[in-house]
This record gives sequence, C-alpha cells and structure tokens, in this order.
Amino acid sequence: MKSLNIPLLKSLETNDLDTAIELEGARFFVDQCNWPDAFPYAPFCCGRLARTEDTLVVDFRVSGLDMRVQNTEDRGSVWEDSCCELFLQVPGDENYYNFEVNAAGKMVAAYGPGRASRKPLGDAAFELIIRIAEIDGAQDFTGGIWSWRVILMIPFELMGIDPEKLPASLRGNIYKCGDKTAHPHYLSWAPVGTPTPDYHRPEYFGEFLLTD
Repeated sequence: MKSLNIPLLKSLETNDLDTAIELEGARFFVDQCNWPDAFPYAPFCCGRLARTEDTLVVDFRVSGLDMRVQNTEDRGSVWEDSCCELFLQVPGDENYYNFEVNAAGKMVAAYGPGRASRKPLGDAAFELIIRIAEIDGAQDFTGGIWSWRVILMIPFELMGIDPEKLPASLRGNIYKCGDKTAHPHYLSWAPVGTPTPDYHRPEYFGEFLLTD
C-alpha cells in the first residue's frame, strides 16, 4: 500500500501558511496514468499535505494544457473543470469523504460507502472548510500551458475525528481530472486498478500517516 507521512506544521508559530507548507509539508505527486490507452494526457500535478493541531491542509499545484472553470458555484460539476480531488477514510468507518475542487476553489464534498450512496455535506460543513484559490470566476483556455494552485484546510472534526485523539493514519487517494477539458485526463496518487476511470474505489486507497 502506498503511504505518505503527514507532518505537523510546527513553524506556523513563526511563519505564514505558505512558508510553513513549503518548509514542512509532505510532497506528493499525482502521476499515476492508470488508463493510458484511452486517456494518455497527464498534466503535471503535485502538492503538499500537512496538518495543524486541528486541521488537515492540502496544497494542490497544477501545470498543463488548458484551464477550464465553468462551474462557478459550489456543488456544481467541478470534476468537468480543471479539478483536483482528495478522498479520505477514517479507520473503522466504511464511509469515506470526497473533497473535489476546481481551479477557482468551487467544491463538491460528500460522504458514504460508495459512489451510489453518497450524502452531500451541508452548508455548515462547507463554511468550515477554508479554500484559498488564485483563479476567480469562469475561465476556458484551450492550448498553451496554464498553472494554478488551490489550498484546502479541512477540520478534523468535520470528519468526526477528535483533534486531541488523532488516529495513527487515514486511508485515501489524491486525484487529478478534467472531464470536459480539451485534453480529458484522469490521474491518481495511488494506483487504481479498474478497467475504466473510477475514483470511488476505496480498495485502492493508500495510507496517510499522521506523524508529529
């Protein structure tokens, strides 16, 4: 099982968030092109994962052909845009959370045991998730190289986790997609072994270790 240590951002006491993430965050690469025959294009997607005392922090950084943002409100079809996704599962829980965000920071978030039985997170949960995006409003650029970045800060309590009693690890995966971009693509951090693109497959999740 692929794994990644998620460190505590100890330098936040003296540094801003960007600096702390850059100095201490765990680097990941979303570079598994699981379906190369049907979807060979692979934009560059990486980032850093870290945590504060009570929050998981994920910093997505993308560079590649095209940039599409047509969903300008939360709960839209953000996976059709230039999009990154983080799926997380708490140990002992059959449900998992999906957090999907486009380049403008617009988000879909839900939980459940599989694709067909998901429950969207409510307004109160959305308000707790901090989103920092560089892109504002609708965009649709085809061709050329475009770069974008989005940071999500997800409180542990939102996932039913007591910040003072963190589990040793979480299971999950990180994805990059763009269903309706000019170059559709489907990438993952941990390999997915399905014949066609399918991110809702917890049997292929990796492990995120919550280290000090």
